[in-house]
Amino acid sequence: MNTYLLLKTLHILSSVLMVGTGFGSAFYMFFANRSGNVAAQAVVSRLVVRADWWFTTPAVIIQPLSGWALMALAGWPWHTPWLLLSMALYVLAGLCWLPVVAMQIRMAQMAASADAQGQPLPDEYRRLAGRWEALGYPAFVAMLGVYYLMVNKPALWG
Repeated sequence: MNTYLLLKTLHILSSVLMVGTGFGSAFYMFFANRSGNVAAQAVVSRLVVRADWWFTTPAVIIQPLSGWALMALAGWPWHTPWLLLSMALYVLAGLCWLPVVAMQIRMAQMAASADAQGQPLPDEYRRLAGRWEALGYPAFVAMLGVYYLMVNKPALWG
């Protein structure tokens, strides 16, 4: 296997890991938050934070590094329209994801504390959950756009 194909495989696998972990985490957190079960919310939010550190964060780092290497090896100029748009969408997803990470950590702490004390979750948890969810939608749509651009490489302009 040559270097290009090895990097392409790493790029694809890390993108699947990043988006798949994000979608799976969102799925479980979405339903745990609607369950009204504080213990479930504590467990799920703790595991979502772990999944972000263990899987999403390394993939977020690998993606641009492997992508830039692939661009160089394939001879794609960085200013190629579909690449520019994919990079912009990736940055948009990242700008949504960074505050989400902080929210998840805070939500996991609140849920663990409420569960340990046998108390309901504070209103701040529900506010953070709403913001967390609101930021997840554009991030996910942006990543779908990146997938489209990477697969199809459309001629967008000039």
